Amino acid sequence: GINAEYGDLVARCQGGNNAGHTVVVGETHYDFHLLPSGVVYKDVSCVIGNGVVVHVPSLFEEIDKNVAKGCTGIVDRLIVSDRAHVVADVHQTVDGLYEAEKKGNSLGTTKKGIGPTYSTKMQRTGIRMSDLLGERARLKEKVQRIVRDCALRFPQHSFDAEEEYRRLEALIPRITPMIKDTVLHMNEALNSDKRILVEGANAAMLDIDFGTYPYVTSSNCTVGGVCTGLGIPPSKITDVIGVVKAYTTRVGAGTFPTELTDEIGNAMADIGHEYGVTTGRRRRCGWLDLMVLRYSHMVNGFTRLAVTKLDILDSFKELKVCVGYKLNGKDLPSFPADHDLLEKIEPVYTTIQGWNCSTVDCRTFESLPDQAKTYLNVIQDFLGVKIGWVGVGQSRDSMIVI
Repeated sequence: GINAEYGDLVARCQGGNNAGHTVVVGETHYDFHLLPSGVVYKDVSCVIGNGVVVHVPSLFEEIDKNVAKGCTGIVDRLIVSDRAHVVADVHQTVDGLYEAEKKGNSLGTTKKGIGPTYSTKMQRTGIRMSDLLGERARLKEKVQRIVRDCALRFPQHSFDAEEEYRRLEALIPRITPMIKDTVLHMNEALNSDKRILVEGANAAMLDIDFGTYPYVTSSNCTVGGVCTGLGIPPSKITDVIGVVKAYTTRVGAGTFPTELTDEIGNAMADIGHEYGVTTGRRRRCGWLDLMVLRYSHMVNGFTRLAVTKLDILDSFKELKVCVGYKLNGKDLPSFPADHDLLEKIEPVYTTIQGWNCSTVDCRTFESLPDQAKTYLNVIQDFLGVKIGWVGVGQSRDSMIVI
């Protein structure tokens, strides 16, 4: 939510309720999974784009929870794309069955049905929001087709197509007013010079194409997903903000070259409250990996960076930053595609003295300790991208604007 208050419209373009982040407004903590964080501002309209996959009961639950916390008028300001795909309950069931089948080679998915929904989308057998507005007989056929395919794949499991359809049909009256043509809506917003903020869900290294495959999500969470997931032309994107923690974290399985499995990594997780908003899983922590960040910049073309959670490093006497990779004694030019190679990588570190004092009350770059400024300058210089924001706490007031 760094920029959500400065936008007229905030949109999500990919992923589903597998993502999660917390926005702190005053004393209130809002947890978001499907809703764009702009819903906390009463004058901001919100769009869930065609690239998002939507589990409708979870969307309703999220709306109700946030309304109970005082976030009003969500339904009047929320538009869901008629081209977005529906996550059926059966998708969530088979997500768990796929993971159980993998046993020791689990990908660590959230079991929210995201992968199976994107699978049916690509097989052209998916259910879209527009189907909920159409003939019920046609919708029922689509549900039966998906359930039949799942039953063929997992014959040992009992599936009930009739019950699946009944549950989905019961949701239609409430979701109907929110379903609109978001391509037209976004185009009209662009043409009337509205300020639009698109929120990425999931990290760049979880991108289905550019991430640490197969330990990735099922959508494009890099900047290309903005165009395909909202119908925005590339020429209309003016700013690409890379949000990165002052250290590296990963939730779920997959390679992590700078991971710390010692007391330093544990301290990062404890001080930073590194538990996933969606699953509650403890995140793995490690030193900041500038090779990952540079690779992410190659793909996304960041115009500015937002470095968050700098305050978590306040108590560390010494900090390391990964500035290179070696494999069999040779320097690697970039981030390799082969996951097996990634596991053999030796990170090359530069060491920076810690600042050993609190940054939580700092509100300008100048007021930060000298060593903290050095740390941030190492990031800027390595990437050649300016830092526009530095986070030193959870609340919106704790964001230093440079």
